[in-house]
Amino acid sequence: MNMRFTYEDAAFALNENDVEALGKVSEEVLRRVLAKEGRGSDFLGWVDLPGNVSDFDFGKIGKCVEHYSAKSDVVVVIGIGGSYLGARAVIEALQHAFAPYVKGKAPRVLYAGNNISEDYLHDLLEVLDGCDYSMIVISKSGTTTEPALAFRVIKDHCERKYGKEEAAGRIIAVTDGARGALKAMADKEHYPTFVIPDDVGGRYSVLTPVGLLPIAFAGFDIRELVRGARDMQNFVTENISFDKNPVLRYATVRNLLYKQGLKVELMASFEPQLFFFIEWYKQLFGESEGKENKGIFPAGAIFSTDLHSLGQYIQEGTRQLFETVIAVDNCHHKVEIPYDGEDLDNLNYLQKRSINEINQIARKGTCLAHVEGKVPNMRVTIPEINEYNLGQLIYFFEISCAVSGYLLDVNPFDQPGVEAYKKNMFKLLGKPGVE
Repeated sequence: MNMRFTYEDAAFALNENDVEALGKVSEEVLRRVLAKEGRGSDFLGWVDLPGNVSDFDFGKIGKCVEHYSAKSDVVVVIGIGGSYLGARAVIEALQHAFAPYVKGKAPRVLYAGNNISEDYLHDLLEVLDGCDYSMIVISKSGTTTEPALAFRVIKDHCERKYGKEEAAGRIIAVTDGARGALKAMADKEHYPTFVIPDDVGGRYSVLTPVGLLPIAFAGFDIRELVRGARDMQNFVTENISFDKNPVLRYATVRNLLYKQGLKVELMASFEPQLFFFIEWYKQLFGESEGKENKGIFPAGAIFSTDLHSLGQYIQEGTRQLFETVIAVDNCHHKVEIPYDGEDLDNLNYLQKRSINEINQIARKGTCLAHVEGKVPNMRVTIPEINEYNLGQLIYFFEISCAVSGYLLDVNPFDQPGVEAYKKNMFKLLGKPGVE
């Protein structure tokens, strides 16, 4: 297992007897999760998903990508929440930092249906006017407002640009296997279809076609992504012991800190390409734990950028948060500080040192300062950002979230509160049948 976890910089805030006691409870919780027992157990299909992705699945995705990439400069991924965040987290972590300005072999992946901004959609259509494109529409029901609106608009644009018959040959549906509006439309229009498993909820779906198909379109190795998740699955399954299992240590410590009144977890990284990975974490934990007036609020930050905005609050503000840092040992390229004869910026003392070396020291200095400021720190470390290590991280956080939710005594797999805004929106829009 490549991933490493430590909570040594949170130890000052913990009682080891409490850690040991809750650690034993967490072992039993993990056994229940792996046995697919407990509240919401009908949505635990993701638990053994990494081991169930077959060569047939990879082959079907590969053939689809090859066919549609040949006629597409751009692939638009239409979805919201779990229907797009997991894929975007992986793609943005792996792609060139300035991907829009770099010509690549794979189609450029763009996103729609994750907001209701008219200007955003207008600007996207303007881009699509000038390129050849296909689209992946992702929705279990096909009636979720944001992606349904975007799909209707982009489908109309596609039909006007290419004609109805050719447009149908540029649409891929990822949806329910048997029912729903999108499934019915896909059958009628003969869209190629990939199935979202009934027992996998959206925020746990990145290792299904929901995530794997867009990631493959972006040109990344989904076999390695799944292999990383599978190795983490095997490790977690074979090591149901608090002392050996990072899932149990992370879930246990964050719940103990919550019981002490630390209600906010700040997930931070010093690598900006992990911004959307942190966004995925925020949905995963926020939607899983935030119910019954309980739950740790998931926040995110990219350092050192956010140290110049949030850093003061983290250091000296209300003591209500703890910090989990995703650390990356190595980068893929090397940039050294050059020598300057005048040294007006007083940086010659750093000459020939790499930017990554300085970034690592900034991380260590920041964590030390935050611990000195009584902010408990945990750290998840990977050797480098690649498909394999991201697969490990995905499964680590998914199963940690399930264990943590059960320790909190909530159902980690429903989201009843999400419907509240929708009901009000439908009333104000005058949707037929809504009182």
